[in-house]
Amino acid sequence: MLLNVSYNNPERKEKINTEVGKAFSLAERIKMKGIGSNKLFITSTSIKIHNLLILDKYTNTCNIEMRPDGIIVSFRSLLETYALIIPYYKLKLYKGKAEEYSIYRDHYFIKVKVDNKSTHNFMKKVLDFKANHWTSSSQP
Repeated sequence: MLLNVSYNNPERKEKINTEVGKAFSLAERIKMKGIGSNKLFITSTSIKIHNLLILDKYTNTCNIEMRPDGIIVSFRSLLETYALIIPYYKLKLYKGKAEEYSIYRDHYFIKVKVDNKSTHNFMKKVLDFKANHWTSSSQP
């Protein structure tokens, strides 16, 4: 689901927590050696996300945050922050060209350019976490 997360809204926060779980604690973040990606440059997107990104002239970037039951891909358009909420059971992550990853959820997708080894390692961490900590019994 694609949400505007610019403003603090308890109902929206609960909806996100239901979909991908609550944020990891500080101890868990340290143990996992980080749960967030570097800044990722967006190369292409699905039409709804594209329509948001073309509203300003800035470079299109995003970040990925890991959660216990999924990931959150965040990006900015104008002065608003948007989040693509992706539970692990709907996450499709593909490595395209050597320098590009595609992140899919249903009819939404974001393709990002990868220019360093730490981003490759982060994407591997997401896939490993999905495989090791999420089971098919976790589906709703």
